Amino acid sequence: MSSIIHHRTSLIKQEAKRLGFLSCGISKAGFLEEEAPRLENWLNQNKHGQMSYMENHFDKRLNPTLLVDDAKSVISLLLNYYPSETQNADSYKISKYAYGQDYHFVIKEKLKELLYFIQTEIGEVSGRAFVDSAPVLDKAWAAKSGLGWIGKNSNLITQKVGSFYFIAELIVDLDLEYDTATTDHCGSCTACIDACPTEAIVAPFVVDGSKCISYFTIELKDNLPQEMKGKFDEWAFGCDVCQDVCPWNKFSKPHNETLLKPNESILNFSKKDWEEITLETFNKVFKNSAVKRTKMEGFKRNINFLKA
Repeated sequence: MSSIIHHRTSLIKQEAKRLGFLSCGISKAGFLEEEAPRLENWLNQNKHGQMSYMENHFDKRLNPTLLVDDAKSVISLLLNYYPSETQNADSYKISKYAYGQDYHFVIKEKLKELLYFIQTEIGEVSGRAFVDSAPVLDKAWAAKSGLGWIGKNSNLITQKVGSFYFIAELIVDLDLEYDTATTDHCGSCTACIDACPTEAIVAPFVVDGSKCISYFTIELKDNLPQEMKGKFDEWAFGCDVCQDVCPWNKFSKPHNETLLKPNESILNFSKKDWEEITLETFNKVFKNSAVKRTKMEGFKRNINFLKA
C-alpha cells in the first residue's frame, strides 16, 4: 500500500512541476491546533480592521475536513510571480503580484488541471481548489507541508526563492505521503519590522492588518485616515516593503508564466499618467488585473491621498 501512496504522491508532484508550480508540499488534513488560539486572539484584538469576512467560518478556517467531505490531504502549491522588470522610478507603486493577469484565474485553471490529472491517473477522487478566496489558512498549510516558514512579516519564506509567490491548495479525499515542516530562518533579523512605513508589524510574527498599507489601499472602503498621510511610501495598490527588504528575497528569480507577464503601462506610467487616468484607460490597463478590486473610485482615492 505504501508503494502505491508513494507512486501517487510522486505523480502529483511531477504534474505540479509540469504545470509551472514552483513547488508542491503535502500535509495531512486535520484541525490546526496551534493556529486556533492565534487566530482567535488576532480577531479579538480587531487586527483584521474592516475585513469582517475574516470572522466568518472560523471552524472551517482551522479544519479542512469541514470544507471537503472525508478530506485526507492538503496539497499546497507555490507559483512564482517575481517579475523580471519593475516600475519606473517616477511612479506610484503597485504591488508586484498585480503586474499581470489576476492570479485567481491563472492559478484556478492550473488547479483544475491538476485535479483532473489526479482523477484521470489515480481514480475517483473528490477535492476542491482554493486560491486565497475561501476560508483556508494557506500559509499555515504551506508551512506545515515544508514549503517554507512563516516569517516575522507573516509571509511564507523559503531559503531558495524568498517570498514572492502565490500560495494555493487542493484539498482531496486521498491518502498521500506527507512532508514535514521546515525550520525558521529569520534569526535575529528585524529588517521587515524596521522598514514597515506604518509600523504594521507590531511584534515579530504579528501583523496588525488594520495598519497595513495593503489593507488601506485595497480592503478599506472608507476614506483613508489622515494620520496615515505621508506614510504610504507612494504605494497606490498593495505594498511590497516587508518583502523587498527581506534578505531571503535576494534569491528571487523572475517567473516565466506568460499570463503574469507585466502590463507595459503599469511598468511605464509616470505619476502624472496615474493622476490623469480615465475610466476607459483604467478598464483597459486593469482589464484582467487584481487591481480591479479597488474599482476606479478606490484607485483614484489612493492616488489623490498620495498626491495631495
